[in-house]
Parts: sequence; C-alpha cells; structure tokens
Amino acid sequence: MRIAINARFLTTPRLEGIGWYTYEIVQRMIERHPEHEYLLLYDRKVSQPLIVHPSAKAIVCRPPARHPLLWMAWFECTLPMALQRAQADVFFSPDGYCSLRTRVPQCMVVHDLAYLHFPLHVPALVHAYYRNFVPRQLQKAEHLFAVSDATRKDIIRWFPRCSGKISIAYNGVRNCFHPLDEPAQAEVRREYAGGAEYFLFVGAIHPRKNVETLVRAFGMFKSKTGSNTKLVIAGRLAWHTGNFLAELKASASRSDIILLNYLDGDTLARVTASAVAVVQPSLLEGFGVPVLEALNCDIPVIVSDRFSLPEVGGPGAFTFPAEDAHALAACLESALQIAGRESRIALGRSHRLQFDWDRSAEHIYGHLLSVARPCPSR
Repeated sequence: MRIAINARFLTTPRLEGIGWYTYEIVQRMIERHPEHEYLLLYDRKVSQPLIVHPSAKAIVCRPPARHPLLWMAWFECTLPMALQRAQADVFFSPDGYCSLRTRVPQCMVVHDLAYLHFPLHVPALVHAYYRNFVPRQLQKAEHLFAVSDATRKDIIRWFPRCSGKISIAYNGVRNCFHPLDEPAQAEVRREYAGGAEYFLFVGAIHPRKNVETLVRAFGMFKSKTGSNTKLVIAGRLAWHTGNFLAELKASASRSDIILLNYLDGDTLARVTASAVAVVQPSLLEGFGVPVLEALNCDIPVIVSDRFSLPEVGGPGAFTFPAEDAHALAACLESALQIAGRESRIALGRSHRLQFDWDRSAEHIYGHLLSVARPCPSR
C-alpha cells in the first residue's frame, strides 16, 4: 500500500504540539509496518529530515504553506496533483486539514475547533479560511481522529453529520518525560529558579492560553502566603499577547516570575520533572500535552475546568473555573501542601496509562487500511 502523509509540521527540529503528534504517530507506523511505502509530503525543502527510513520517501510540494492563501493553493492545487502523480492509495493528514479536490481517500486528525469558540483570537484572513474550508474538509474526510473525547464531542456538536466517522486517537508522551530524583531536581531548580520551588506553565502564549489569569492568581498566592515559590513560564510569545504583557508588568510579584522561551525536549522534560506543580489555565485545549507530560513525571497538575483538561488531568488534578483567579490561587496554595500529594501522584500514575502513542498509531493505521483504495493505474 502507498500511504501519503502530510508532513508540513516536520520541516523544523523545533517541534510543538501538532509537529510532535505527527512525528510520534508517523514514526511508529513506519517502524511497525515497513512493508508499505510512505510518501512524506513537505511544503518546503528539509535539510535535516526527522524521519528517515527505507520505506519512507520525501516529496517536496511547493509553495510553502504558511498563509491562508497558500494553504488554499497547497491543499486544493498542489496536493491533489501530488497525490495523483504518486498514485497514493490513502492520504493521512495529522494537522487538521485535507483536500476538497482529490479522489484519494483521506483521514485527518482534528486537534480542536478553537476558531469557532474564539473567532477574534485569530487574524481575519485565517478565520475566513477556517470558516469556509474546515467544515467542508470535515465532511470530505473518510474518517476523523479526535485527540480527546472533549474534541470528539465538540465536533459532533458543531457538525452532527460527522458523528458516525469519528474516533479518538490520544496524544502520548515522549520517553524523556520521567521522574527525577531529588538531587537532579535541585540542580534544575538552581539552574532555572535560583534554587526555589516553582510552578510551571508550558505553551505558546496567546489569549486562549489564559496565562494572564495565572499571573494574577500567582500574585494573590504570593500576597497571602509569602511563599518563596516562583512561577516559570516556558513558551514563546505567539500572538495577541498585550493583555498578558500588561498583567505581567503590573504584577507585584514580577520579580518571582521567570520567562523562558522554547525549550528543547530534554530540557523541557527536566524542567517539568522538577516543578512543584504544572499549571494549565487554558480556555480551550484540544488535549493539553503539558498536563500528560507532568503526570508522566509524577508531578501534580492544576487545570482549568474547560474542554479536555479535566479529561487529561484525571481524578488527581486540582481543577478550577477557568477565569477565576481566586480559585486558581487557592489551588496553587493547596498544591504546596504535603498532605494528599502522594495520593494525587498515584492517581496520575494509573490515569496516564490510557494515553499511549503506540496504541494511537495502531488505531490510525487500522483506519488507513480500512479506507484505502488501491490506485487503479498502478
């Protein structure tokens, strides 16, 4: 079988959410089922491919699609021609888009429908593309993989006609995320937080991440407790960051808030495994990978009550109403308490077992086989 794969998010070694999902799923499919031919479709030349295997062939399909007009050109012109030339039997798209103009069966991953909930959080042209193309792409695909049950339910809510062709393919966690012993944790704390304990937020910063509420809650927590605990924010400034930067500047606890940029996988794993708790205050997450990474490191998690976060955080998570800074401050205080900490960690250990890259890769592979149609001209 000839499996074509959208590899647009594998063009850089600095992977984020969708890029990691693509890498972990595709790498496993190729390694476990090398009898097939895998066509990795990139939208630009890749100097250092992340996936190299005798069964995998890289194909560059221009133009580089990093703008709504170029998305349209890539998915509706370049991609159909590439699939036809390659005589693909099935197309897998892990980044949430597919083509309306190909007869090749397609399966795609849906990470979230944030554009429907927060239309003002994305540029007008981007939203116009989502509004006009995503609903038709969801209808066009033979099968949809939701990354969480919350995302599955959201798809059905907005697009009920898709309800019969959705299944869940969870994120997993990379092997570098594991518990550290106390000396190793102390070394990380000295390196990144002056030796102090710290709460950790991980993610690109934009309005949906709701980091300003965390900054506000942290100030309340510091004012009430006088704790020496720091707040480490690890992630790049993405878009519409004005409210976050204003909240940060106004915070009386600004000197205890540490901003880090993008961290590579091994460094992020060490920083995660040394936190006193990982906090995800997001207004919407299709999954919430940093939460699972924390659970794998035996670190308690504090999550908002929105969308997938309670699902991923599980019964051991501290949960708060997303925009309630007072409630979040109380969770920060509770997370420092020794009492109950080990029981929450134990709950996390059992809960995290359901999120497994191998299982998701096999699930996706099975559906690709079931919808594939052998190219008649090959």
